Amino acid sequence: MFNCTLCYIENEKNEYLMLHRVKKKNDINHDKWIGVGGKFEDRESPEDCLLREVYEETGLTLTSYRFRAVVTFICEGCETEYMHLYTADGYTGELIECNEGDLEWVPKAEVQNLPIWEGDKLFFRLIDPPDSPFFSLKMVYVGDKLVQAVLDGKELPVDTI
Repeated sequence: MFNCTLCYIENEKNEYLMLHRVKKKNDINHDKWIGVGGKFEDRESPEDCLLREVYEETGLTLTSYRFRAVVTFICEGCETEYMHLYTADGYTGELIECNEGDLEWVPKAEVQNLPIWEGDKLFFRLIDPPDSPFFSLKMVYVGDKLVQAVLDGKELPVDTI
């Protein structure tokens, strides 16, 4: 098992900062568009990891962020992953080049049209509007296919996602 963070940074133009994962070798997220974040280091809290990973990948220092969910990923042949999901609407600094992929501001309305994980479509709906409640989401994948989704302990029909 491992813990990680993922953050969707919003700007005043109603866009998310998305990372097109095209630069790392042997990347399970290769060619997918995701937020920014990464694995916890020893002795880090979720917030420590969030702030470090966002800064390392983007050059931005978060000044306003919100813990939105714990997402459990189960995927055949992989360790169980506990992702701490955040959104952020305040930051300082200038974007840098990311060694994991290309950073791009994408209008929120267009994110669902990008090559993203099936389950990401679900949690994008759950974090909009910004004041929506905290949630726990378990997602089970076989390869790239989402085969089970459980929201706050209740199974969801995956064919509606």
